[in-house]
Parts: sequence; structure tokens; C-alpha cells
Amino acid sequence: MASYYNILSNKKVKNSNTAIEDPERFIQGIKNHLSGFTYFLYFSPFLRHHIPFIKDQVKATLKNRDYLFKILDLIIKKRRKEIEEIPVGDELRNDMLTSLIVTNTVRDINRTNIGIDNISRPMTDDEIRANLLDSFQGGIDTTANTFSFIVYYVCKHHHVKKKKIDEIDSIFLSKTSLHLNYDDLLKLEYCDAIINEVSRLHPIVIELQRYVKNPCEIAGHRFETGTVIHINTNGIHTHKDYWTNPEIFDPNRFYKNKKNLNNKVRNKFSLLTFGGGLRICPGRRLAIIELLSLMVILFGKYDVELVDMNALLKVKSKATTTCGELPIKIKLRK
Repeated sequence: MASYYNILSNKKVKNSNTAIEDPERFIQGIKNHLSGFTYFLYFSPFLRHHIPFIKDQVKATLKNRDYLFKILDLIIKKRRKEIEEIPVGDELRNDMLTSLIVTNTVRDINRTNIGIDNISRPMTDDEIRANLLDSFQGGIDTTANTFSFIVYYVCKHHHVKKKKIDEIDSIFLSKTSLHLNYDDLLKLEYCDAIINEVSRLHPIVIELQRYVKNPCEIAGHRFETGTVIHINTNGIHTHKDYWTNPEIFDPNRFYKNKKNLNNKVRNKFSLLTFGGGLRICPGRRLAIIELLSLMVILFGKYDVELVDMNALLKVKSKATTTCGELPIKIKLRK
């Protein structure tokens, strides 16, 4: 990520240990990997192996997967070697990769033996790679596209923009610098409502899957063991049985109404931004904090406008929903 930042910014990260050769290709590879899995989700082995176009796409997806695996394996091995050369007891760098490598080792300060060998052992490189890939896939493009949609809807609706900026100013304007902390971010109730409403209209994950472990009946239909159920997220988010005027952008449906939000998420599962149940996204709180931080930094410091107020939002949908293009004008606030 630092390598990619060095391409985008004039301010460079000096830590050479973070360098990735051709970071733009790596980021694009993450995006391709996320969209490529749809060929395995929707197409049978016969189609993947024998239909020319699909077969070519599958080959490209697997080639891209091998490239990502190679890069991540090199990063893991390099960091593991660095850790091995540091004396036990010395402080290690505080980052996700280091934490994954030292988990359940003598360097793990939080180590607890629960008596289950498969859980109490250190993680293998393959397991660490899988966790890193999940973090890249679930934590980069998803948040970036959600924020793009937030910018569009906020700029499109002036009353929402004003109310949002007023809330940000009421919490952060009195401070000598725009220093973000967790407690202040949690006070941004209207900004949080905007996130929920934008995510309702444009869920990044347009479909969820659930595997039927035991035979069950849903809405009068019986599903046998082994069935994969596809859940239409967008259809649920815009269904009139669950939402009043579902086609209208209205953050107030979530504003100062935690009871309504909890009911939608926990009981009726009619808001599936992060999935639901035992498989709900483990990074949901981090994503919300990231989005709130971005909203404060962008709209707290800058005046943001759409280049064309009448332009339609350009959306692409494959494995996820992405923002195709969003021309905006940015200038410092007076």
C-alpha cells in the first residue's frame, strides 16, 4: 500500500521494507481477483473448461491468482525472516502481517493455550496469505466505492450536504487541528445515517450466498442439503415491503433511530450491507470508522461539488458494485 501511495502522492513513504514492485499491477490484480471468482460461482465445471470465452476468462483469473499468491508469499517470507533476526523480547513493528506471523508463538504477548491443537498452533504461510488476501479484497475496493457513492449523493442533495457539514463543524471546528479520535467519530450520527442510506441504495456486495447444511424450508420452498442459496441484496434493500419510499435517498430513515436500524439488521435482515448472522463481515466497524474519517477530512476541509449536477451516477456491477467515474470539483473551504 505504501508503494501505491508513493505513486499517487508527492510525499513519499521512506520505509523501503514496504516496497512492492509494480504496485499498480498489484492493486489491479486484487480487483481482478475479486471480480474473477464469479466465473467459479455461477458457471459449472463443464462451462469453465469448454466454452471458449468463459474458459479464457477462467485461465486469466487463475493466472492472476498465481501472481497475487507469489507476491504475497514473498512479502510473508521476507517479514518472517526479519522477525527471526530480531532478538526475542525486543519490540516488533505493530502491523497486521507481524501479528499474523507471531500469533501463537513465543513472541505473541496475547498467547493463550485453549487446549485445541488446530487453534493453538502458529499460522502457516498459506493461512497468513489467505487472511491478507481477504483483507485486501474486503477492505480496499469496498470502502473506496462506498465513499464514492457517498460523495455523489451528498453533493447531489444540498440539504443533506449542509446538515452533514454542520454536524462535522459542530464537533471538529472548535478544535485547533483536525485531529480525529474514536469518541468524536462516534458522535457523527447524521454521517453514520448517510453511510447506511447510501449502502442501502448501492450495496457493494450485490449478492450473498448461503450453503444449506441441513434440509430447511423458506417461504414455503424446501431446500435440500448442498443447495447454495443466492440472496439478492439490492432487491431486499429496495423492496417496498421493508422500506417506505425505497427509491428515495433519505438518510433520516436512520438518523437518531438506532431501534429502527437494529430491527432492520438483526431481526428482519432487510439491511445487508455487511451480511448478517454468524457470517457477518468481521471488519464492519473498521469500515464505518474509515468512512466517517474520510467524510470528516474531505468535507471538513474542502468544498466539494459535482462537475455536472445532472449527470447520472455511473455504476458497474459484477462481483461487486463499483463507481465507474465521478468527476468532482474540490477547493479549500473559506
